[in-house]
Amino acid sequence: MNDIFDMCGADDVAPTMPLIGDRAPEFVAETTDGTVNFPADYRGKWVILFSHPSDFTSVCTSEFMTFQAMIPEFRELNADVIGLSIGTVSSHLAWLRDIQTDVEFRGWKNMEITFPVIADMKMEIAKKYGMLHAAASDTMAVRAVFVIDPAGIIRTILYYPASLGRNFAEIKRILMGLQMTDAFGYSAPADWVPGDDVLVAAPKTSAGVQERVQNKKSGWNVVTWFMTFTKLPADMLLAKIKSKQPQEKPSKNTKKK
Repeated sequence: MNDIFDMCGADDVAPTMPLIGDRAPEFVAETTDGTVNFPADYRGKWVILFSHPSDFTSVCTSEFMTFQAMIPEFRELNADVIGLSIGTVSSHLAWLRDIQTDVEFRGWKNMEITFPVIADMKMEIAKKYGMLHAAASDTMAVRAVFVIDPAGIIRTILYYPASLGRNFAEIKRILMGLQMTDAFGYSAPADWVPGDDVLVAAPKTSAGVQERVQNKKSGWNVVTWFMTFTKLPADMLLAKIKSKQPQEKPSKNTKKK
């Protein structure tokens, strides 16, 4: 019997993909806003790197307009947005122009898309990031979202099929949850949103367990030794996030309206 790799051929071996905790793969690419050197150009900032299947498509158009509408919210959280699809810069620019001149969605119209969109005709970046899923399509990227921290580390990965638009409230919730953990050391329970109670880390020693059960810490709600809640008001979280932002100029690939 032939070896499975001999039967498939070298070109059919599944591509590798980065995982949570990995350093974001580096690349240099042309975008609708010039050349980007990633992640070096975004050092010190959070990045939402996302892929879309194709230009001139309805679901992608709705997502681009939603991303654009949320740019002020993401910037408040020290985050930039970068899009990618397997297409050319000229195709991207033509589509973005049509969005601005022809499309109205949720009351948004005449909307200029100001974040950069990467041209990836050779699919090199899509392959580096595992954005090509052969069972879905071998010529279009899936709807991937990578949340990358200021040190260039991948902290969250989301995948959506071509027919399903992304949940943008969840993307912002993820971004704030990661920053909450980094700033305070707490964890987020199921369905957490900013302002909800958060979880204190469980003790790791017998003495710590006993202390937790006795619950002498003011403001803690000890359900059991391994599940303890504490309050974290949304305004306190946002103030902490802002206080940790570096005082530097926006990255060169971020346009202002």
